Parts: sequence; structure tokens; C-alpha cells
Amino acid sequence: MQLNVQEIMEIIPNRYPIMMVDRVLELVPGKHVVAIKNVTYNEQFFPGHFPGEAVMPGVLILEALAQTGSIPLLKSEEFEGQTGYLGGIDKVKFRQKVVPGDVLRMEMEIIKRKGNIGVGKATASVDGKVVCSALMTFIIGAK
Repeated sequence: MQLNVQEIMEIIPNRYPIMMVDRVLELVPGKHVVAIKNVTYNEQFFPGHFPGEAVMPGVLILEALAQTGSIPLLKSEEFEGQTGYLGGIDKVKFRQKVVPGDVLRMEMEIIKRKGNIGVGKATASVDGKVVCSALMTFIIGAK
């Protein structure tokens, strides 16, 4: 299953300037997702981070992964129409910079679920090289 940005906005509540998912390339509801973020110099954070050397802030890479990771949970029948909240982040590692012109590929594998809580293994990469990895906990709640 693939989703365009309009379909993504029907699932997650994020909007400009914090919307960080441009397209879903693969989706298995409740289990797995692969999405992309096209990183452009027009992003509102680049003029200040860092002047003279535009680098995507690590916290925004994590936000992009969190938005991506909530999609397979929110597309499962039991949570459709609800909202995913970030409950925790563990084992975060940053390996290289993300800069304008990069296509950030984000993957999330849901590895554990109990009730309205899910844990996912997240990976972000550029050109096949991992730039960030983490374990993320999601809490699904009503809007």
C-alpha cells in the first residue's frame, strides 16, 4: 500500500510547518511502514541551523520517524481515527548529517504491541546509509 501526502494527512494530525512525511512507499497496517521526507533548503529551520552549513536538526529527524511510525498503528482497524502520541525514545544513534537535497527514507517495524501501546524499531537513511536509528514507544489515544 502507498499513500500520498493528502492520504497521510487523513491519518496523522500534523500540518505545516511540522509535517515531516511526504509519501508512504510501503505500508502493512499494524506492522511496517517505509516513507520519505524530501529535505529542501526551503525548510523553515535551515536558516538558523546552522548558518553557513545547513543541517537538519536531529530532533526533527526523530519527529519524522515518530510521524512515520504512528502510521501503521493508526491504519490498523482497532486504532483507525485515533491519534498516536510519542511515549518514549530509546537507543538513539545519529551517524551522519542530513542536508538540503537529501531524501530521508524512514522505516519503522512495529516489534511489540500491548493494548494501546506499540514499540517500533526505527531507521532513517539517505542514499542507503543509516543516518539515525532508535526504538520508539507510541501511545494511541482518542482525538
